[in-house]
Parts: sequence; structure tokens; C-alpha cells
Amino acid sequence: MKQKYDIVVIGAGESGVGAAVLAKTRNLSVFVSDKGKIPKKYRDVLTHFEIEFEESGHSIRKILSAAEVVKSPGIPDNIPLIKELHKKKIGVISEIEFASRYTNATKICITGSNGKTTTTLLTYHILKNAGLNVGLAGNVGDSFAMQVALHNFDYYVLEISSFQLDGMYDFKAEVAVLLNITPDHLNRYDYDFQKYVDSKFRILQNQTKNDFFIYWAEDSVILNEMKKRKIEATAVPFGFLPEGKSAGAFLTENKIVFKNDKIKFSMTLEQLALQGKHNQRNSMAAGIGAQLIEIRKETIKQSLSDFQNISHRLEFVASVHGISFINDSKATNINATWYALEYVDKPTVWIVGGVDKGNDYEILKLLVEEKVKAIVCLGLDNTNIHKAFADVVDVIVDTESAKEAVEAAYHLAEKGDIVLLSPACASFDLFENYEDRGNQFKQAVNEL
Repeated sequence: MKQKYDIVVIGAGESGVGAAVLAKTRNLSVFVSDKGKIPKKYRDVLTHFEIEFEESGHSIRKILSAAEVVKSPGIPDNIPLIKELHKKKIGVISEIEFASRYTNATKICITGSNGKTTTTLLTYHILKNAGLNVGLAGNVGDSFAMQVALHNFDYYVLEISSFQLDGMYDFKAEVAVLLNITPDHLNRYDYDFQKYVDSKFRILQNQTKNDFFIYWAEDSVILNEMKKRKIEATAVPFGFLPEGKSAGAFLTENKIVFKNDKIKFSMTLEQLALQGKHNQRNSMAAGIGAQLIEIRKETIKQSLSDFQNISHRLEFVASVHGISFINDSKATNINATWYALEYVDKPTVWIVGGVDKGNDYEILKLLVEEKVKAIVCLGLDNTNIHKAFADVVDVIVDTESAKEAVEAAYHLAEKGDIVLLSPACASFDLFENYEDRGNQFKQAVNEL
């Protein structure tokens, strides 16, 4: 088939529209195709930049006339259209891969099953406070491609998911951060955990001895995988470890020590803006990343102590008649919910459920038995939750809206208790996304 477009973009969301604008500003012929209805805000951008697009269906002949395709990370690799592109030997890449071709900026790239967003925002906060010309992109902020198209940043802090990594080939992170690896999105990886692990380790591809790899030194999956691979970059560990001789971040008594071959400083745990063990790890990773690009220790300490947390991640909503309501809607997998349950320190009514991504609830059982007095299921199919916890929690109720879940939890809780929304599941059965779920939860709490 005769080539018609330099770039075809499949999916007209944040990343797709950003890629299309970047292609247009670099004088590439570009066409955007979305099988659904394109939201008005994105349609307006495409129209403004005079980009050809279609919605509510794909024109297969047009798509197959592309020299290269940029695919939205939400589109699986195993659908017929993508298989056909591979069969025709048409390259299919992610928006992150495409955008990286047009910038020489230093990229700090953060991945992991949990903590990505918090660590990304923490790192960006430090770099911004240091006065650097820095962009925030990936899974947070505007798309990487849109920022490369319209700005000229010297640094980028990128939150990168496994889906994005799967479409990255020549991309290189000058600083790669791998926070943890626990089972997640296994439905996209044929329920094969090793395939998911391999995807996460793509964050290291193309790195050289001049680059850095920051990793959690207590994650057995990461450590085992590192033994199998030849890692070119300088590896920098963090964790609740005795202070090592090498560079990194270490917990010593009640303080975190940051050190490299040039500088060493420490912070007490009380000085950190974000509390909880998981956030201590996030703070370590962000602090190391900032150290490696030679940001002053005073700026790092100040930034880690004055950062304000994001919405939907262990976000305190309100206290109603002595009952504390916490919104952890961003916890869309088991491990994120494990951190939330570890964090709560009072009897808890736990709101859980949604689209199960192959969850193994077994690892939560001890925490649930210790801390949870009642479970409120929020989803269309709660069978697995009932099966997992019927023998450790006496009260398990089903609800199908945030309002219903909040009201049920409120009646099950007593003064001094916590109501925790930490779903451990995706939100798409009842909500648009985790933000919508969290916002509806907060609205329902405020209406009590």
C-alpha cells in the first residue's frame, strides 16, 4: 500500500493528541484515528492545529498507509488492528518514544507498580524549587509530546507506565528510577508475571555508564532480576538499610541519610512532608534523583519537607462525628492497598472493589484481620472479595455507587474509626477513572 502519512496516531486522548501536535509542528503528515468519540477539548486542539482526524471508528486503509504509528498506551497490543500493523512491518511506538526524538533534555524517568506519581511530583517539586527549566509529563501533567512541541525544557521528570515502556525502543533515561515490582495489569501480560517484570526493566534500555539507575534495594523481584542482567548504568540503591559504603539513601535510626561521592546529608523522618513507610521510600528515590543532577542539599531538604500530597492518594477528606474519611482511590492494585492498610492506625471500614486485574488478595489478609472491622464492596462483581475475606471479616456488604458505599461505611463505623477508600481495583465498571471515583467519594462524604 502506498504511503500516505508519516505518522498515524491511534487514540485521541492526552498522549495521542500531543503526539499529533508534535508531528504537525515538525512538518510531518499526520492523521489521528479514534474508535470512540473524541472529547471536545481534544477535538478543538486538533482543529486548531489543522490536523486531519476521524472518530467513532477506524479507516483501516488510511492507518495501514502510515510510515509509523503512535499508539495510545491504553490500547492492547493483541487487538486485530495492531497485529495487522505488525504483520505489515509498520512500526508501532508510544508517544514517549516519539517525543524523545525531538528533545535533548535530561530525562528523569520513574516507574514501578506503586508510588510513581508521588515520586514523580516530589522530584519535579525539587527541580522546580531549584530554579531549573523543567517539564512534568508522562502519566501526569500535559503529555510529553505536547510539551516537546510547544516548549524547550532542559529537564523532564516523566512518570512512565509499563504500557508506555512496551512501545519504547530507542528512548533512553539519563536517570531511571524503579520503585518496586508487584503483580499488576497481569491481564495485559497473559497473566505471566515475568512478562510484566521484563516490561518494567525496559526503563534501563539504552543506558550507558554515564547514566544512573535508582532502585529499591529491598525488593526481591528487582534484586533477582538485576542478577540476570548486565546493567551498564551506575546503580544507586535506597531502602531501610544500614548505611552503605556506596552512594544512595539509607535509613539510620530515625533519619534518612543521602550520600554520594561529593556530598552527604540527612533528614529526620519527622521533617518529611509525606509520612508512612511507603512515602519514606518515595522521598528517598526523589532525593537521590535530585542529588544526581547536583541540586543543592538545602533545596532537596526544603522541598522534601514542604511538598503537598496529590489528590486521591491517602488524602484526608473530612472527619464526620469523629470518623475520619480517607480517599485512596488511586490505589488500583493490591500492593498500593497494602501500603494504605499498613498506614491506617485505627479500626477501619474498608471500601474496596471495581475491575479486578487478576488480584491475589492473600497478601492483604493479615493486615485486614488486624485492622479492618467491616468491608464495603464498591463494584459490579464482588465475588472474589467475598471469597477472600469471608473468613476474616464478619461484615461484608455490596454497594454500586460512591454515595451508597459512603453511607454504608458511615453506619458501620464508630467515633474514632477510619473509613478508607482503597479499592485495589480499576474503576471502569462504575466510574470514568480513579479521579472520578475519588471525587464522587469526597462529594458523598461532604454530603453526610
